Amino acid sequence: MNAITSIEHFIQYIPKAELHLHIEGTLEPELLLKIAERNQVTLNYQSVDAIKKAYQFNDLQDFLDIYYEGANVLRHEIDFFDLTWAYLEKAHSQNIVHTEIFFDPQTHTERGVAFSTVINGIHRALLKGQEELGISSKIIMSILRHLDEISALKTLEEALPFKEWITAIGLDSSEIGNPPSKFARVFEKAKNEGFETVAHAGEEGDADYVREAIEILKVARIDHGNRSLEDETLIKHIVENQIPLTICPLSNLKLKVVKEAVYHPLLEMLNLGMVATVNSDDPAYFGGYINENFLTMTTALNLTSKHIYQLSRNSFVASFLTQGEKDKWLTVIDLFYEQNHGRIQ
Repeated sequence: MNAITSIEHFIQYIPKAELHLHIEGTLEPELLLKIAERNQVTLNYQSVDAIKKAYQFNDLQDFLDIYYEGANVLRHEIDFFDLTWAYLEKAHSQNIVHTEIFFDPQTHTERGVAFSTVINGIHRALLKGQEELGISSKIIMSILRHLDEISALKTLEEALPFKEWITAIGLDSSEIGNPPSKFARVFEKAKNEGFETVAHAGEEGDADYVREAIEILKVARIDHGNRSLEDETLIKHIVENQIPLTICPLSNLKLKVVKEAVYHPLLEMLNLGMVATVNSDDPAYFGGYINENFLTMTTALNLTSKHIYQLSRNSFVASFLTQGEKDKWLTVIDLFYEQNHGRIQ
């Protein structure tokens, strides 16, 4: 390890877990073009520069439109393997030692790609990541909330043969008009089948979306949760019950959930005692992976090494690792902080 002499070094080398990462959202333009050519899929964009220029969004729906277009090139098991492996190599370079990856099966099954094709490719890459890079992982299957309950229940049924590979069921896609309560029966069935549950809430939807996710879906953690800060009673509940929030700063900026980095609520969440974590969401589309998210927040909010240390600890506390695995990494992080925070100039 290089000498830790700056906050940038501290961010780079501290062990981190990533808990909010859509694998389809790691499809970099170069790999997108490569897979499109391999699968003979015609795109609206013919170059890396043209694709990057298209990555300007006014809101969540703007992003989702191009996100689903990009996902359309993914057709075969090797595509999902290549996609996942590319992310794992990037994660390894940023000292992510554990990752919990979302995938959206309906994005693929709705266009004729088999559920097994998707998960087999992802799973093979994750096994290789454990063996060759030392990155442990979990898979979270997300339900697309803009589709109906029937589609969600069908997808849950398709997941059952792969229960040993899937840790949790999540909820993502267009939030407004698709509250968590729409999927109450789906999540009840998921819990009965032994899955953990998480849900995107409070990104564009108001605090009531967060409350529904907690009270009705009984989630273990909230993905995003920014707008929970609008409700003091909800804040108190989240803090008292230590319900983790998987925060995605660059995503929030790109999708205009937050106007400017200096107004991001991450530091306020930490000061309130929330178990906030930093994640990259859809990094190919939002301009940065986990370290870039940390760096942006550090610059904008004047975060210290102690804040980074707390956020790193939170990422393991909030994970679906066993308590023994969490304790192992928390010990490593504590030692890292003890040895290095005083060197930063």
